[in-house]
Amino acid sequence: MPDPAPPGPADPEFDAVILAGGGGARLGGADKPGLVVGTRTMAATVVTAAVAAGARQVILVGPDRRGAGPAAQLIAVREDPPGAGPVPALRAGLARASAPWVAVLAADLPFLRGERLSALLAAARSGGRAGAVIADASGAPQWLAGCWRTGPLATALAAYQGSSLRGLLGPLGPALIRDPGPAGGPPPWLDCDTPAELAQARAWLAARPRTGHNEDRPALVRTAGPGPGPGRERDSTVSTLERWTQAACAELGLEPEQVPARIVLHLARDVAHQVDRPAAPLTAFLLGLAVGSGQSLDEAARQLTDLAARWGNPGS
Repeated sequence: MPDPAPPGPADPEFDAVILAGGGGARLGGADKPGLVVGTRTMAATVVTAAVAAGARQVILVGPDRRGAGPAAQLIAVREDPPGAGPVPALRAGLARASAPWVAVLAADLPFLRGERLSALLAAARSGGRAGAVIADASGAPQWLAGCWRTGPLATALAAYQGSSLRGLLGPLGPALIRDPGPAGGPPPWLDCDTPAELAQARAWLAARPRTGHNEDRPALVRTAGPGPGPGRERDSTVSTLERWTQAACAELGLEPEQVPARIVLHLARDVAHQVDRPAAPLTAFLLGLAVGSGQSLDEAARQLTDLAARWGNPGS
């Protein structure tokens, strides 16, 4: 099924900010958003999804990529200094946004489509929160696949002094939206950080029949941080992760309530993306050692998150 038409007058206007800084450390320094997956670059795929969902303007932060989309809607900006990281890039992009809603997206999402972004925007509008982000299969938020109210996001960004997207966006308490994507296909949040992931994405698209995309809306599964009240949304089924946690705790004589799953998962994701995937479980173990030695869980997690954010930007 083709991507939906742009929103009608009753729908909110939104801008899209796409972080397309370029260099992928685990891809040999390649210009990751400029790599071709399928028939176009990953940056062009994300721009196309934003335009198809009805974005009023698409703000591409990074090297000049104005050929990635229609000139009338595409704005190219650069963070200062170039390569400073995702928070400065978001600050540069959001400064050009004027719509009441803004989609904040990575430029390496080769499976993002317009109908998925439209569904995410609709979920964000209906949730009564500052925004909504897609959750991966484990329930961890994908901070560069979200839709936000521009005002609260700009206010938070103006006051934020850190370098972590989780540290900026997590306290806003977005709804987490589980979106598995089309049946039998890759999910829209799947990115390409390593040569193996890039090869898998290319093989997936090469093998996939050219049929329409499933446009079923994703299901609200849970919230990140405190919600607005007792009516917050939650998945009606127990996830595999929850069942495993319960079984592992029973095996070790622990109480599941002792497990800070959200904090550990968020930290593991930050480390996997900003350092290296094998570093994620090791870092989770180090976090456990730190807490076992008497350190504060929140403080130890913050220190490790900030370290991971600085890892790819040693001068920050």
